[in-house]
Amino acid sequence: MHSTTFDGTVPVTDRDPLAPVSPDEKSWGWFAIFNVWANDIQSLFGYSLVASLFISYGVSGWTAFAALIAAGLLVMFLVNLSGAAGERYGIPYPVFARASMGTAGAKLPAVLRATVAVFWYGVQVYFASTAFALLIRSVTGITGGTEFLGLTAIDWTSFLLVWVFHILIFWRGMGWVETFLNIAGPFVYLVMIGLVVVLWQRSDGQLLAQAQTIFANPEGTWSTELAGFIAIVGTMVAYFAAVMINFSDFSRYCRNKRAMTFGNLTGLPFNMILFSALALLTTAGAAVVYGEALINPTEIVERTDSVILAIIAAITFFAATVGINLVANFIPAVNGIANLAPGRIGFRMAGLITSAIALVVGGFWTSFISQVGIDGFVNTLGATLAPLYGILIADYYLLRKQQLAVADLYDDRGGIYHYRNGWNDKAVFAFATAAIFSVAAVWVPFLNQLSGYAWLIGAALGGTIYYMRSLRG
Repeated sequence: MHSTTFDGTVPVTDRDPLAPVSPDEKSWGWFAIFNVWANDIQSLFGYSLVASLFISYGVSGWTAFAALIAAGLLVMFLVNLSGAAGERYGIPYPVFARASMGTAGAKLPAVLRATVAVFWYGVQVYFASTAFALLIRSVTGITGGTEFLGLTAIDWTSFLLVWVFHILIFWRGMGWVETFLNIAGPFVYLVMIGLVVVLWQRSDGQLLAQAQTIFANPEGTWSTELAGFIAIVGTMVAYFAAVMINFSDFSRYCRNKRAMTFGNLTGLPFNMILFSALALLTTAGAAVVYGEALINPTEIVERTDSVILAIIAAITFFAATVGINLVANFIPAVNGIANLAPGRIGFRMAGLITSAIALVVGGFWTSFISQVGIDGFVNTLGATLAPLYGILIADYYLLRKQQLAVADLYDDRGGIYHYRNGWNDKAVFAFATAAIFSVAAVWVPFLNQLSGYAWLIGAALGGTIYYMRSLRG
């Protein structure tokens, strides 16, 4: 393990990203974890998703709010489970997986998570570049232009600059990643509040009245409200599913368990309430001012015809998209890639590999990748993470009683986690069996209706099968 600092003041060496973090590196307090979740929620997709919940499921606003809070508490419980080993032993997700899957078998969950993360990392780099392109056009007034692979010169310039920006952040280490998240989270909230104020002024005091109509559902019944409640909870569980399995990648930097649990408590239910309330008020204000329910914030900004607001919004969308990209995609991609060749691929090298793939995915997103339905393939891989979550939790809590031999986690020749040639046959069997259901939930329409509950069922299946086979010896 190379010596390094993570305070963001000096460059870091290309450390082994899989090595246990030292006590000095465990510097994240509850506010850092709060902002991990703030950035995970504050994407353009997250805004549109939350804003649409009050419309799509035909429930009252109170039911939707209750469902969002319930989902936040459920996800909080699940990430506290998956993040405990990281906080206690300072180990990332790929190393944590070695306890149940084996020192070699852990490459399977690491590769699956990394593949999903790398793909969406490239896509999010592209989407972040669209916000930067909006900023350039707002300042210069330039529109149109010759296209190459579906992108104009401004689009390509924006994409490459955003791509480089991501590299500059991770090149300085996790300290800079933490700093960016801590700035981006509160900044996005300030701008969202500002947008609500603008809409409030333009609505001549009708914003609250319109918001109250969203909370009223005269056609709702007890059964329809309950069905909507269940559906919304499932939707939000599915939204956070990717981060739940590898939360130890972040909890390993927490100062202590309280920092992790309190950060999750404020970061999930509280962020759900605050972000949802702002999304609701913005949607209500847009309905009054523009006469229709707009759930895409870019459309709202475009209707304001304000260059200053467009510039601020572009910076906000950029910060929000980069934030979720670092949380949900970059960190798991780096750790997963490093796990392919432990000790040989360092933090920077893994980051450069991730960035190189992102350059291809993002560059071809508009002209090719988004047209061929490859996201279905990636979603299929993502679904297989559910049984892996169940296996990890069953192994750590039920079989090992939260006790790990850290040295053996890094011994790929004869430690207690080496099993048979590095693979735990019981875990592989449980994964393969439960993954049949998880993959079917993506492609079979009937199972697809289960939404996030398919993820929970897949996790329960994986954990149960693994536990039962382990008891047999």
